[in-house]
Amino acid sequence: MTNIIEVSGLTKRFSGVTAVDDATFSVGENKIYGLLGRNGAGKTTLMQLLTGQDFATKGEISVFGQSPVENASVLQHISFIKESQRYPEDFRAKHVFRSAPWFFSNWDADFAEQLIADFRLPLNRRIKKMSRGQVSAIGVIVGLASRAPLTFFDEPYLGLDAVARQTFYDRLLADYAEHPRTVVLSTHLIDEVSNLLEHVLVIDEGRIIIDEDAETLRGSATTVVGTRPAVDAFVGAREVLHRDAIGGLASVTITGLSAQERKDATAAGLELAPVSLQQLIVRRTNTSEKEFEAIA
Repeated sequence: MTNIIEVSGLTKRFSGVTAVDDATFSVGENKIYGLLGRNGAGKTTLMQLLTGQDFATKGEISVFGQSPVENASVLQHISFIKESQRYPEDFRAKHVFRSAPWFFSNWDADFAEQLIADFRLPLNRRIKKMSRGQVSAIGVIVGLASRAPLTFFDEPYLGLDAVARQTFYDRLLADYAEHPRTVVLSTHLIDEVSNLLEHVLVIDEGRIIIDEDAETLRGSATTVVGTRPAVDAFVGAREVLHRDAIGGLASVTITGLSAQERKDATAAGLELAPVSLQQLIVRRTNTSEKEFEAIA
């Protein structure tokens, strides 16, 4: 697999705050990546660095084999859609879509028209008079119809309702199957996008703490439930991601159970439950489930 992004020792500091801390990773061609983490973890800063919108304090970034900073030959192949996307004061939605072909050589006007209908977007309304969801739909349509070889979505779909978000996921997956490219989704809605993701990058306090294949991650942790003595005896010295106890019962989340160990647990009267991708990331970032959902 060809890597279109190579990052080594990347650090970005703002007035004594380290937003990205010694990050090293790569992004492959024609895959859907999830860039996941809490608010303030460094996701947006990292994407701004990768798209040449900010300068690194130190470290190396290579996008399509070159530095992205002030490099038109690189940036013309990138689409970066933000939650807080801004448009000229008097722009209407139709103006955004008319100007898009100037910036994106792979722009598909027919696909854009289909998406406009899907999201029921009013083309003649001034953007400043639109709802948050309608403005979000504009960004989503641009990101999809641009068909840029490297597309970043920095949570622009948070303004969409559940039906519109599902429309976005469905259209993204269908179009990606026909027109492969590299897509990076930054989101807190992990359960919603988990089935889309092929690779996961988790950033926490500026550091990349997970860089793994999504399918491997989905099966990497298990919750063991049973009486406290039985659970403690089974867990032993294994790494514990999370522990709950009520009365004489205990629930422990651990990683790396083999098939034989699963049989042993069942034989010991313990119950085993899979851990979702969101639960795993919550455990790895030491965030309560309620707090994580509140952030989303």
